[in-house]
Amino acid sequence: MNYRQITSDQQLADICIRLRQQTTVMVDTEFVRTRTFYAQLGLIQLYDGESLVLVDPIAIDDLSPLWALMADPVVTKVLHASSEDLEVFQHYAGALPTPVIDTQIMAAFLGHGVSEGFASLVERYVGVALDKGESRTDWCARPLTEKQKHYAAADVYYLLPLYRALSEALAQTPWQAAMLEECELLCRKKQQPKQDEAAFLDIKYAWQLKPQQLAVLQALAKWRAKEARRRNMALNFIVKEQHLWKMARYQIRSVEQMNEHGFDKFEVRYHAQTLIKIATQADKVPADKCPSEIVRLVDEPGYKAVIKAIKEQVQEVADQAGLVPEFIGSKKQLNQLITWVWREQSDDDTRPDLARGWRYHLVGKALLTIIPTKPGA
Repeated sequence: MNYRQITSDQQLADICIRLRQQTTVMVDTEFVRTRTFYAQLGLIQLYDGESLVLVDPIAIDDLSPLWALMADPVVTKVLHASSEDLEVFQHYAGALPTPVIDTQIMAAFLGHGVSEGFASLVERYVGVALDKGESRTDWCARPLTEKQKHYAAADVYYLLPLYRALSEALAQTPWQAAMLEECELLCRKKQQPKQDEAAFLDIKYAWQLKPQQLAVLQALAKWRAKEARRRNMALNFIVKEQHLWKMARYQIRSVEQMNEHGFDKFEVRYHAQTLIKIATQADKVPADKCPSEIVRLVDEPGYKAVIKAIKEQVQEVADQAGLVPEFIGSKKQLNQLITWVWREQSDDDTRPDLARGWRYHLVGKALLTIIPTKPGA
């Protein structure tokens, strides 16, 4: 396995010119994400079957040739378990690679689990046991060790024969078009930014709060989301989510109360006055402007019977299709379908995964006949 490092602008420009003449390029990234909001990009690996390169984004000033390669519609970019890689590209390039094929999705259409690992698939389809010992290494440290570089190179070197083997197997199934659709769906979801106004809905136990308390939580969570992006810090390193919830639930409005409820000393030192000010202002939000009380789907009358029935239907279809049921319809996707019927009146503009595309034709249409038009009906 031969590879070379790309550490200058000119080297990157030259290799990207070459790679843009290819129809398919294997892609992987290595990054670090511990205390930061955004992943810190440490390495990009590219392989076209002949040239295998390790692009050093720390040493290179101008990455625009790489972003142009990623955006080139005539070059298919192949990745494995690409969700986090796509987030990295979205942040650094301001756009996603296109078109993308994800070998984990390919494997799912061949009956593998939704989170099948790269190493296990390579061993099964290529017959090579990979060393994954460097998976938790610091990819932003320099210089990279030979072991790190070899590990990183292997991720794209063996991705190519895996991709070919999966393509050959997939060609014997009726799932080729659905696979491409699923890869497009993954990219489309990554392009939908999370709204800060809705950040409070991700906080555990938000459903226990009353509307006025939710107004406080909404304001605090919105501030935290903006602050995390501004300072590039992980959300819980700004303020722990349980502490935002406590401020809303127990009406904490002083430093003394924060200390009594176990707030981190750094949270108190750097953010106490800001948090108190935001919460105090949110206390004044008029009742008709407060978020509605959160009614969990699981608490709706008839939910347990409905979810049981549609899970059974998905399992039956999965057995017939040779796919794992969680891939056809995860618990989240099943809940989204029920929510769409019960709370969104089956609005055509907000169709969930199971009400469109290959999932709808495979099982979604049948599931909609099982779900009553309203809870308890």
